[in-house]
Amino acid sequence: MPQKAPVKSAIGPLLREWRTRRRLSQLDLSIEAEMSARHLSFVETGRSRPSRELVLRLADVLEVPMREQNQLLIAAGFAPEFTERSLDDPDLAPFSAGIDLVLRSHDPYPCLVVDRSWTLLRANKGVQVLLAQIPGDAPARLLYPPINVLRLSLHPQGLSSRIVNLSQWRAHVLGRLGREAATSSSGPLRELFDELMEYPGGLDAESIEGVAIPLILRADAGTELEFVSMVSTFGTAHDLTLAELSIETFLPANTETGRYMSEMTASDMSQQ
Repeated sequence: MPQKAPVKSAIGPLLREWRTRRRLSQLDLSIEAEMSARHLSFVETGRSRPSRELVLRLADVLEVPMREQNQLLIAAGFAPEFTERSLDDPDLAPFSAGIDLVLRSHDPYPCLVVDRSWTLLRANKGVQVLLAQIPGDAPARLLYPPINVLRLSLHPQGLSSRIVNLSQWRAHVLGRLGREAATSSSGPLRELFDELMEYPGGLDAESIEGVAIPLILRADAGTELEFVSMVSTFGTAHDLTLAELSIETFLPANTETGRYMSEMTASDMSQQ
């Protein structure tokens, strides 16, 4: 009886794509992964099926994000390495409670939680004060879940009409989003980047002064609010949901902004 041809692993094209994205030759990658260039070539062409340990080692060298590491493992015929639970899952209860504590502790200053796609998951009272600055004729798709924070902030009918330094802030946001899209294989991130690039507002990264790019908003009655942002993540997470979360905090850059946020948050609470 004729022998069946060995089943080729589907990981080869994916691995080659990541190597190309990281601008590494087969020789460079093989040296860093402590394997022969010949073996790597066989893996990429499907002539050799890698072990689970080798897949994870190659992914580590290539700095492949956790979600895409799972895809490499599945393509090689193995079970995923990283779990994915809802943030409301009982196993994540301690982390969920910790996130809520962080949100509350930053009030009255805006603090929000987003996932990898920049979908708003949670926010504190300070964020509500900022959202109140959005024009009343904003499209419903900007304001109702799932809310994409970047789309909401840069859309011409969203918060962008209130951003004083829009061209600088756009350059900062789109630069960050572009890097995230380039370092992952996320189609939605690339689509979001392309969409936001079409919005008006310009890009000005050359006239930035100081040590950080502020977000400057013109609130009601012409009051200017100036914030600096800080991003926090779970650095040792082994779960996709936690690993892909970002907690973004906007701290007041001057006393006037801090006073305004305190007064407006207190006013909102008194009306509830």
